[in-house]
Amino acid sequence: MGSTTDCDDRQPELDAGLNTNETMTLNNYIFPTDRLRKTLSDSDKIPLVLVSCGSFSPPTNLHLRMFEEAADYCEFETNFEVVGGFFSPVGDAYKKAGLASAHHRIKMTRIAVQDSSSWIGVDPWEPLHKEYLPTVKVLDHFDHELNEVMGGIETPSGEKKRIQVALLAGADLIQTMSTPGLWTKEDLNRILGHYGAFILERSGTDIDDALLSLQQFRDNIRVISQLIQNDVSSTKIRLFRKRGKSIRYYIPDKVVDYIYEHDLYVDDEKKQSDKGKGRASGDSTPSGSSIIAAAS
Repeated sequence: MGSTTDCDDRQPELDAGLNTNETMTLNNYIFPTDRLRKTLSDSDKIPLVLVSCGSFSPPTNLHLRMFEEAADYCEFETNFEVVGGFFSPVGDAYKKAGLASAHHRIKMTRIAVQDSSSWIGVDPWEPLHKEYLPTVKVLDHFDHELNEVMGGIETPSGEKKRIQVALLAGADLIQTMSTPGLWTKEDLNRILGHYGAFILERSGTDIDDALLSLQQFRDNIRVISQLIQNDVSSTKIRLFRKRGKSIRYYIPDKVVDYIYEHDLYVDDEKKQSDKGKGRASGDSTPSGSSIIAAAS
C-alpha cells in the first residue's frame, strides 16, 4: 500500500512492516521499540538514542556507517552509551526532486537494516503525516516516546534513567544551519542546544566555517572524522540509475534488488523505452528476481 499524497483529508497509510499485509496510519501507530536496548549496561553512562532525519532516497551504505561511526565515537570519546538508533524518513509533503514515495523509502530503510544491524530501527511516524514536519518536531516526538511514554531506560540497579535524544547527520546539514534564514533561532536553540548533534565529516564540506556561526552550540555539536573516506550519496545513486550504470556495492544488496524490482529512479522516458524488453546488463535485473517480478 502506497502513501496518500493527494490534497485531501485522508491520512497517509504505510505498510506496518516488511513481512506483513497490515497497514499503519497515525491512528494505529506504535512506536518501534524492538531494537532498543532494554537495560543500560553502565549506570554512570548517559543513555543516548541517535536519530537520523532525511530523504533516504535511497538509503546508502554511508547512511548506515554514520550510525556505526557515531557509536564508536560515543564509546571511545564520550560518556554516552548508545542504546538505539533510528532512521526517520521525511514524508511525501517534502517536495524534493528525485524523492521516491514514502512507501518505497520506508521499505528500503527497513530492508537496509533488517539483517545488517541489531540496534538501528526505522520509525514511520514522520512520513505518516500528510504535512511536512520540521526536524525539531521529530526530535520532540522521540523524546516524548522514549522518556514520557516509556519512562526512560532501566539501569542495572533497576532505576529508570532519562534517555538523551540527539540528531545524527552529515556535515552538509550543519552548513545549512549556519546559513542565515534557513532555520529559525527557536529551532536551532532546541535542536543544537537541547538535543545536540553528531555530525559526520564529508569530503568537500568545510565544516569549520559552518561551525563559526554556531559557536554558542559548540559543546553540543560533536564532529566525527571519517577515517576511511566515503563519498557515496543518494543523489549520486539516482544519477547512476538515470545513466544506466550499476549501483551495486554502493548501497545494501537487498536495497539494490528492491530498486530494480520496482524500477525506481529511472526517467519516465527510459521506463517507456525499456518496457517489455530485458537489458543485456547483468545488473539490470536483481539477483534472485525475474523480469516478471520487476514489473510487479
